[in-house]
Amino acid sequence: MQFIHSDLGHRQHGEVVEVALTSGANVRLMDSSNFSSYKRGARHSCYGGLAKRSPVRLAIPNTGHWHVVVDMQGLSGSTKASIRVLPGALPEIRDAPLSSLPDLVRETPPEVVAGGKSYDVFISHASEDKNAVVRSLANALSNEGLSVWYDEFTLRIGDSLRQKIDCGLATSRVGLVVLSPHFISKGWTNYELDGIVTRAVSGAQILLPIWHNITKQQVIDFSPSLADKVARSTATHTVEDIAAEIAELLNSRAHEA
Repeated sequence: MQFIHSDLGHRQHGEVVEVALTSGANVRLMDSSNFSSYKRGARHSCYGGLAKRSPVRLAIPNTGHWHVVVDMQGLSGSTKASIRVLPGALPEIRDAPLSSLPDLVRETPPEVVAGGKSYDVFISHASEDKNAVVRSLANALSNEGLSVWYDEFTLRIGDSLRQKIDCGLATSRVGLVVLSPHFISKGWTNYELDGIVTRAVSGAQILLPIWHNITKQQVIDFSPSLADKVARSTATHTVEDIAAEIAELLNSRAHEA
């Protein structure tokens, strides 16, 4: 039996074989063992089948040595074929887990706990963002069983950003800062804000930025180093997603303790 053969060599799982045909034909994707059986006319297994349209794309099912065969068994006429291997899909983009930030969660001082003024999360934000996102984020965190304090951390022109953040960090386990055009317009320098998100001495990230109505390019224009910090964005995450992830982080730290 005549057939068109292409030795694909060692291929990786997820790569895609594309076979272009001039007419309908049988397309078989086989490993080396099954290809040997096929050549002897013996029983074999393959991926593929009768292709009535062109091109045909078959995914490599697992890493190994693979072959493609095109034949006209059971069919009339003839065909020509061109065969190439396409790269597999890139891995899914995943955000760095919050657990990768060991200093994001702090234990509040005993004297604060004794005074009854400790919280799980505080949210630092511009007053203009309260209705748009902050209140719903605070409610989502509360629905996860977390105690949230954010009214005192509403930032207005003339406020001391560092003083507000330091106060929040002293009484809460996790600090969030809603980074938006309104927030940036308050007049903080990129050096100041970047220095607050990252502890200067150790370089540890101690605040989680929440990007809202702001693009990565806008953050880069404001502070290139801040754009590289682990963050969450309301463009890609719902407030419920963000709240659930923070609750999971806090609960896991509580179990470790």
